[in-house]
Amino acid sequence: MAEMSPFEQRLAALEARYTELGELLSAPDAYQDLDRVQQLSREQAKLREVVEAARRWRDAQEAAREAAEMAHAETDPQMVAMAEEEHHAQLTAAEAEYERLRALLLTSDPNDERDVVVEIRAGTGGDEAALFAGDLFRMYLRYAEQKRWRIEVLDQNETAGHGFKEIVFEVHGHGAYSRLKFESGVHRVQRVPETEAQGRIHTSAASVVVLPEADDVEVEINDNDLKIDVYRSTGPGGQSVNTTDSAVRITHLPTGLVVTCQDEKSQIKNRAKAMRVLRARLYDLAQAERDAELKATRRSMVGSGDRSEKIRTYNFPQSRITDHRIDLTLHQLQRVLDGDLDMLIEPLSNEDQARRLLEDDTDGGPQGHDG
Repeated sequence: MAEMSPFEQRLAALEARYTELGELLSAPDAYQDLDRVQQLSREQAKLREVVEAARRWRDAQEAAREAAEMAHAETDPQMVAMAEEEHHAQLTAAEAEYERLRALLLTSDPNDERDVVVEIRAGTGGDEAALFAGDLFRMYLRYAEQKRWRIEVLDQNETAGHGFKEIVFEVHGHGAYSRLKFESGVHRVQRVPETEAQGRIHTSAASVVVLPEADDVEVEINDNDLKIDVYRSTGPGGQSVNTTDSAVRITHLPTGLVVTCQDEKSQIKNRAKAMRVLRARLYDLAQAERDAELKATRRSMVGSGDRSEKIRTYNFPQSRITDHRIDLTLHQLQRVLDGDLDMLIEPLSNEDQARRLLEDDTDGGPQGHDG
């Protein structure tokens, strides 16, 4: 029996897991733990499409082999022609299913379906950078509206001019991480500020961090590792917006991570929101460490994931937006700012998938295509 390629080994492992999930879900005591049943059912649903495509791929390969054997065995020219036509059709079907399988396997990032925590911080450029951070937030808000996702602000430090020194928010929606993960990095803006009398173009920047939201069970946080401070919330220009100590600052002592939340008037709600951000940051930190250990993070055209990296420039005078990772330039800046972000995300996603498919070819691909 021919040795399986790495691709086929991975496929076999997924099919075995799919079978195992079916057995677990049909066990007599399965529904005693409803949370576990929901988790297993979600995993099974995600694997079903892969398993069904794998079966169609193998069926088409087997049908192609049978047709080839018939073409060699037959003496009737008409039957030979029919068998050869069937052989070609089944090979085409097998190739299509193989490409579909590869794409399905590449999109099986466990984080892709998660909600996300997005952090936008004004960088160099003072007030202009804060205004640009506000522009980015409104761009993501409009994009989320188009996708029918829900946005929940967790923390914000607003400036008097309707900008943000910092804003942290959650995006709740199907596939949020799969689309927004390409937004992490430094965004640069070039425009003439309203206060610029000479009409000179200023350059400023804001950084964006996109984190997959972690479930409680995935990140265990020891209460003894937390230092929690409460204080009064403040608004733009230091104006007090609350007369009680409702704002919360949580410091995770082992890592030094600090999270603040003052968006709610309730200290309890602020603490809950801050814990969600902390959990997401710790999950991201743990993932980065695992990726480094496994050497799974590779530099590519769509960026290394380095958040200090300049990923995009928004040039207002020329209505131009350039994504430096794939050297894509569009002269439709306002459309993008109005939420039509897929004009950039779709090419980034396609480039990412093309690169990963190319890397996957080093596995040797599946054998058994009849020529």
